[in-house]
Amino acid sequence: MAIESAVHPTARHESPLKGFQGIFVVMFVVFGVVALASLLCAQNWRTFLPGAEGARSMLDGVKSAVYTVISQLN
Repeated sequence: MAIESAVHPTARHESPLKGFQGIFVVMFVVFGVVALASLLCAQNWRTFLPGAEGARSMLDGVKSAVYTVISQLN
């Protein structure tokens, strides 16, 4: 008779990055909407987002703003 392991071999372990990815996606969408709305209103969106002052494109600016805010959360 074989001895069965107490741990199921296909048990999934939660990744610690899963929470980071969720926060990143939510903040990326929020900052993207802010940037797009200010772009449509002919405003300078780079001044609204922290860390996006030197970005050349909107996506790069939103991404750098999200990383800036997430680094402040720690």
